[in-house]
Amino acid sequence: MLNLRTMLKGLSDDVIAKNLIQNWDHDKGSLQFWRASSNFVYAFTQKQERFFLRFTLEKEKPFDEIMAELDFIQYLKSHDFPSVHPIPSLNGRLIETKEYPEGRYFAVVFSSASGILLDDDINEEQCEEWGRSLAKLHSLSRLYNPIGVKRKSWRDMLNMIEDVIQTYPDEHEAKVELENLTLWLENLPTSPETFGLIHYDFQLDNIFYKKSRHSFEVIDFDDSMYHWFAMDIVMALADLYENDNFPLINSFIKGYTSVIHLEDEVFSHFLNFQRLGKLYRFARIKRSLKNSEMADAPSWYEPLRAKLISILDNARSEFHKEG
Repeated sequence: MLNLRTMLKGLSDDVIAKNLIQNWDHDKGSLQFWRASSNFVYAFTQKQERFFLRFTLEKEKPFDEIMAELDFIQYLKSHDFPSVHPIPSLNGRLIETKEYPEGRYFAVVFSSASGILLDDDINEEQCEEWGRSLAKLHSLSRLYNPIGVKRKSWRDMLNMIEDVIQTYPDEHEAKVELENLTLWLENLPTSPETFGLIHYDFQLDNIFYKKSRHSFEVIDFDDSMYHWFAMDIVMALADLYENDNFPLINSFIKGYTSVIHLEDEVFSHFLNFQRLGKLYRFARIKRSLKNSEMADAPSWYEPLRAKLISILDNARSEFHKEG
């Protein structure tokens, strides 16, 4: 997640987005803010067709990381996996850059996904297809061997968490949780069948259901990393686990295992992967709140800040239980 001060600068009067969009064909006046989380995202149209402009600061996401993400997306598309894809700029580049006082921004434009978001309306049959879709992605990931720069890995995830926690020595529970999970991960075996490049955020707000094809189209590979495939399953099902929705969880697993067999041992790791996901979220939010106190902020700023602080408080109580 972006630092809240960075978010304010990036959204100021939409100036940065308006400058970056000039690198792509677009319908005049169609640019609209969509969301800001780990990136800034704006929707726009070109000849009435919708596209999405995504940009972020170099310090948040280096150029090579973005290129590695786009390479994976293009690999998936070349193997007929339904996902959005990057659109070349007027200059023929997939990534455009723009310098500002706060740093260099990298921008990418993506096609729009077809289909609908299901959210709470998903049924067991659709959950089964959701699981199948993730398994198909993992099947392709097993065969993916990029020549250039690779995406980050679980070790980079742990390093990021450690950097954040070291900045806040009072976060004792988080430190203990990191130590325990690091020891566990370092002794967890890897193989081509269990480990590879994962999506990491294969949740319902990132997959669009196409009823006519009984399939999903996938967006947002921004968090993709080399990890255990089980982590992808756990993160996809995070909200269902939160609500103890085991019928839908079982349907997802049924769909997944219709493509890829899961050994019983994999299920025994789910709890620790859930803990890791919560710790990573904690660290990302903690980083986003650094130096976030502001006197003259927009009306949306303080409610968002308060919500994030509340999430951290709840996470600390979870660490205490685990410890």
